[in-house]
Amino acid sequence: MTRESTDYLQRLKTALTGDPATPLAFLCNFEVEAQWARHHVGLPAPAAAPTAIVQRMEELGILLAGPGDVLVVKHAPDEGYLRYLEEDLGVGLPEVLVPESTTPDRSTAEDLLNSPRALDRLSLLGRRGAQLMPMGTSEHEEKLAVSAQVPLAVPDAATFERVNSKIYSRRITEELGLPAVPGWCCESLGELRDALAEAAGASKPVVVKDAYGVSGKGLVVLDTPAKADRLLRIVERRAARTGDDRLAVVVERWIPKRADLNYQITVDRRGDVRFDFVKQALTERGVHQGHLMPPELGADQHALLRRAAAEVGGRLAADGFSGVAGIDAIVAEDERVYPVLEINARLNMSTYQGGMTELFHQPGHVALARHYPVRSAAPIVFDDLRRVLGPLLSPAPGGRVVVTCFGTVNAGTVNAGTGDGPPHQGRLYTLLTAPDHDRLAALDEAARAALAGVLQPREGS
Repeated sequence: MTRESTDYLQRLKTALTGDPATPLAFLCNFEVEAQWARHHVGLPAPAAAPTAIVQRMEELGILLAGPGDVLVVKHAPDEGYLRYLEEDLGVGLPEVLVPESTTPDRSTAEDLLNSPRALDRLSLLGRRGAQLMPMGTSEHEEKLAVSAQVPLAVPDAATFERVNSKIYSRRITEELGLPAVPGWCCESLGELRDALAEAAGASKPVVVKDAYGVSGKGLVVLDTPAKADRLLRIVERRAARTGDDRLAVVVERWIPKRADLNYQITVDRRGDVRFDFVKQALTERGVHQGHLMPPELGADQHALLRRAAAEVGGRLAADGFSGVAGIDAIVAEDERVYPVLEINARLNMSTYQGGMTELFHQPGHVALARHYPVRSAAPIVFDDLRRVLGPLLSPAPGGRVVVTCFGTVNAGTVNAGTGDGPPHQGRLYTLLTAPDHDRLAALDEAARAALAGVLQPREGS
């Protein structure tokens, strides 16, 4: 039996549009921070285009959207994967809209603007009441909304840019009186110089973060005076070369931690705030790896997060924001909770997991959302992956693996030829559920083992 939609999706639509039946056109524009960052000066770093894997992550939206919605993607999902979602998982799927003109160096919104047929289809949906739901709004999505005459379900680009700065996060955390990681906001070279000088007196590591850095990008750990001096010299040389000493970074003391946390709130158009969930975030060198549910937290720690959620959400609403916000927090080694490390006022990885978690994470059980590396000698189809994972994809007493994004497995292999070259490493996104932590760990290990080798496509695939 196919589920028409999840309560999770209906709650989201109600908060954003006032009507749980409003059709949404989802545009999962990962790395939208790169657009917001263009107006700000961060740490010196070479420009980098979004990777093929990041672009294919937009397929995650297929499990957030529902029947009556539309998901816009650069690449059509694998037909075998769609059958798996509908027939095995019973998930009701949205319409998928693929622009007829796509290039790797353009955002999907730009692709749509250069694709008359797809743009006409989106305009028709708009006339039928659909609203545009990007992961976050940038100038590209604003142009698309105007061109297709589809209203945005979320605020404009200027609002998103304002509330997604790490400088904004630090300042409102302090203004609200919430426990804040000791640190400084730096909007000029002089302020960075002063912050690093003050930090040096404590002889403890600090981390410098771009105001719009994401997934470990634009983040530097300074654990020696030499590293701090080197960074400062690089910034000074750039300022001398450009004649511009503006900067948009934060400097924070390094806090030894027991756990990373991520919790989500939804701010509706009336300004009401809903606490959606909290998860333990799994990271490696600042890069997101997945989520563990539920996290290990005491009652007082939960209470502090809920207080922070209400106060931060209220401030976001006062500053013109409505929509989903994911908030990063940490539990220090001494169990002190710092409830606002940064605010990501946009859809997050947790957002895309929400509907599947609601459907498959049973009360009292544990769940793990994570991705696995997949090495393939050539592009593969979902049925090849299904053959490798076998019974792990079916319900069992020991738990179950649910595939939440398959397109990233083949990212970058489209022109890989016949597979005579070195294996390509893609990425498989999953949700694992099990009755307890021991069986969850065993399920995780079994999935790792199944995917550890080079995946060879079947003849004729």
